[in-house]
Amino acid sequence: MITPIDPAKIPLSLYVHLPWCVRKCPYCDFNSHQRPAALPEDAYVDALIADLALEAPLALGRPLESIFFGGGTPSLFSARGIGRILDAVRASLVLQPGCEITLETNPGTAEFDRFEGYLAAGVNRISFGMQSFDDDKLKRLGRIHGADEARRAYAMARDAGFDNINIDLMYGLPGQSVAQALDDLRTALALAPEHLSHYQLTLEPQTVFARTPPTDLPDDETLADMLDGCQPLLAAAGFEHYEVSAYARAGRRSRHNENYWLFGDYLAIGAGAHSKVSSADGQVRRRVRQRTPSFFLQQAGSSRAWSEDRDVAPGELGFEFMLNALRLKQGFADELYPERTGRQLQREAGYQRALALGLLQHVQGRVQTSELGFRFLNDVVAGFLPDGPNR
Repeated sequence: MITPIDPAKIPLSLYVHLPWCVRKCPYCDFNSHQRPAALPEDAYVDALIADLALEAPLALGRPLESIFFGGGTPSLFSARGIGRILDAVRASLVLQPGCEITLETNPGTAEFDRFEGYLAAGVNRISFGMQSFDDDKLKRLGRIHGADEARRAYAMARDAGFDNINIDLMYGLPGQSVAQALDDLRTALALAPEHLSHYQLTLEPQTVFARTPPTDLPDDETLADMLDGCQPLLAAAGFEHYEVSAYARAGRRSRHNENYWLFGDYLAIGAGAHSKVSSADGQVRRRVRQRTPSFFLQQAGSSRAWSEDRDVAPGELGFEFMLNALRLKQGFADELYPERTGRQLQREAGYQRALALGLLQHVQGRVQTSELGFRFLNDVVAGFLPDGPNR
């Protein structure tokens, strides 16, 4: 049974993609590109504003709950450039009071004046791509910063007035021991961030590491020991493990990422950016921009800048919802599934099978994975594919 989706009930966010980095890291599969000799900041901001003019009508008057500047390395852009983008957003869309506005930052590009400027422009959350505090490991990862630079960048953001900071930290790095992974985490915790994204290095397709893998990656047993050792440290420091690789202090979850995980709506602008928006006719629409920055600069403000613009087939929505929502340790409220997919959960064969196998459980009006289901999350989610084994 399909019921109409009401966009008014679905939270809305905005993603802004800034595609350039000082150099491309060998493990990175994001749409990032080495910056040209002269960064075309003003031209790209103009292109973003033109793209926003096409995207904003999809909001249907709904307020933004969060804005996220991702990349690439958004901190390559000046505070003036970030301010221009946010001014255009405020002129086109309504911002919820207290809207969370995050800027991804590479410690190797940090300057105190920029942090002050970002805060003045409206950014209220910084996300640092630290990855490690071991200089040898950072070099192996192709990072442009060292451990001391990471600490200084963090201090600069605090001194500028930021009171909501995330640290991205990897484990399972080339040549990394369990003791080194724990030392990295202890160093991050000593900085007292509000949020930690703690995730395993994976060899993504189309990356340098996938083509020429490091020969000294930790084995599965060592990886398990790293995770088993790190989680008690996070819990003891007051961090809630609320998503597969996300940990937060009370009240400091990433509202932007949580909106993704709960299958909320999000507008998106910039080269390669993906949007997902529920429309007034009850459909879910996806729009994807061309990935190449030079092409985006030429075509922004026109539908020629899009590589995809389509309604999502109703049969795909259950899989997409579960792919996101089951990453959350607390799962999702019963009413969320029909509200955001138009489908009835009780009628889904994948749901009934996962319940019968003890992979999913229903607890006080919420659907969540069991401990077993969390370990075999990919198998649970695969049961919701339109042509999956349970169809």
